[in-house]
Amino acid sequence: MNETLKRAISGAVYIILLLSCILYSKESLAILFGVFLVIAVFEFCKLASLNYYITIPIAIISYYFLWNKNDVNINLWTGISVFSTLIGVKLLLYLYNAKKTKFQLGTRYILLIGYIIIPFILTNYICIGKGNRYNEKILITIFISIWTNDTFAYLVGKNFGKRKLFPSVSPKKTIEGFIGGVFFTIICSVLLSKYYIGTKNIYIWIIIAIIVSIFSTLGDLIESKLKRVAGIKDSGNIMPGHGGILDRLDSIIFVVPFINLFYLILYYVS
Repeated sequence: MNETLKRAISGAVYIILLLSCILYSKESLAILFGVFLVIAVFEFCKLASLNYYITIPIAIISYYFLWNKNDVNINLWTGISVFSTLIGVKLLLYLYNAKKTKFQLGTRYILLIGYIIIPFILTNYICIGKGNRYNEKILITIFISIWTNDTFAYLVGKNFGKRKLFPSVSPKKTIEGFIGGVFFTIICSVLLSKYYIGTKNIYIWIIIAIIVSIFSTLGDLIESKLKRVAGIKDSGNIMPGHGGILDRLDSIIFVVPFINLFYLILYYVS
C-alpha cells in the first residue's frame, strides 16, 4: 500500500475513534484514554529502559482510582496538576540542556508518572464544565487547536520559514512556522469558543490557544529529543505511517497539565 495512503487511512481511523469516544460519553473517553495510557506506558518503558511488567499495572490502578468518575476533589486535582507541571518544567530544562542526555533510573520512573500517567488522567478533567458537568466540546476544541497549530506551523514554515526554531532536535521546525501556528490557533480557538462552545469568555480561550501553541510545540520537541537519545525513530508502530501512541499524543499530554493549572488558577482567583 502507498505510504501516503496508509498514513491517511490510519490517521482517519484515529481521528474518528478519538472524536467518537469524546462525543459519546465521559466513560467512553475514559476507556479510550485508559487504553492509550497502557500503550503509552509500554512505549515509554521501551524508550527509557524501564520494567513495563511493574509499571503497566501501577498505571492501570492509578488511572482507575484517579480519573474523574463523579465529583472532582479540588485538592487532588491541584496536587497532581502541580506535580505534572513541575515535571514538564524539568523536561523543558532537559530540552534546553545540550549536555544532558540520560536520566538516572529513579528520575525515569518519576518522569513516567508525571509526564505519562498523570496527563492521561488529567485529560478527563479537561472536560469538566460548569456545574461539574461533562462538556465534550472543551476537549474537542483543544484537540482541534493542536491540529491547527501543527498544520499551520508546517505550512507557514514550509513556505516562509528561514530561521530554525530548534535545529539540534527538529531541523524542520522554524520560528516563522511557530509564529504562524500561534496566530492561526488563536483564530481557530476564538471561532470555536464563540460558535461551537458558545462562551462569552473569548479572552480565556485566547490564553488557552497560546498555551496550546507553545506547549504542544515544546511537547513535540521533548519527545523528539527523548527518541534521539534512545536512538529510535518512532515510539512504536501501532499506527501505520504515524508511529506510536506517544508520537500522536506527545503534544496533548504535555499541554494538558498546563491547561489544568490555568483552570485551577481561574478557580482559585474567582
